[in-house]
Amino acid sequence: MIQALVPQHHPMRRWPSWRTITALIFREMSTSYGKSPGGFIWTILEPVGGIALLTVIFSLAVRVPPMGSSFALFYATGLLPFLMFLDISKKVAQALQFSKQLLFYPGVTFVDAIFARFFLACMVHALVFVIVLSGILWYDNVELIVNIPLVVLAFLMSAGLALGVGCANCFLMRRFPIWANVWAIVTRPLFLISCIFIPYDSMPESFRDILWFNPLVHIVGTNRTGFYSTYRAEYVEPIYVALVAALLFGVGLALLTKWHRDLAQR
Repeated sequence: MIQALVPQHHPMRRWPSWRTITALIFREMSTSYGKSPGGFIWTILEPVGGIALLTVIFSLAVRVPPMGSSFALFYATGLLPFLMFLDISKKVAQALQFSKQLLFYPGVTFVDAIFARFFLACMVHALVFVIVLSGILWYDNVELIVNIPLVVLAFLMSAGLALGVGCANCFLMRRFPIWANVWAIVTRPLFLISCIFIPYDSMPESFRDILWFNPLVHIVGTNRTGFYSTYRAEYVEPIYVALVAALLFGVGLALLTKWHRDLAQR
């Protein structure tokens, strides 16, 4: 009799439910993309068009890329994982705010909300990766052998780091609203110190010792290794990126587990 009165979805459940996550993904696609012209398609074309425009502008200023013969390819292989990290970490950080009303239902937890936004953003950026890089290879008539496992590894590294940073920021931005402004200031130099324009190996040796601790440098290096067979990024340590991502995710998840009820009411 007592067991029959216990709800199937206990409010203290921590492990994500795939059924709930799928429902949240479709909800976000409907609310975020259903109202914009072109819907979900425009969500894919918007970053593709932005990257293409920036690539054309910079390729006109810099004729000879540091690697290969196509500046567009060199630029995109560094910019894509960087933008992916920024976008996914931002979406994960806003998970509590976006699904605030749904968190009061016993079948939905903050973990579901985080993973729903994470998986949807990963799917979007996977399509952007394929469209942009395939388009560049076709347009510039670049002949190369792409190391798919390394490209996938770079994608997973970027996604994992974004999940860790986003989870930590999800707590910090709700607990301390000023952190959103601080984070925006802190991340501005990342565009210049993530080796998007200048390869890590071309940096001054004294500067390299500091840059090595930027996980994005390892991600960009891994991605470029997948496209340039002669490039040996010996400085890359995927394990370092995984440890940073896991540490941030663990800390963020622990803090959210303790404070998510109070944060959801803000």
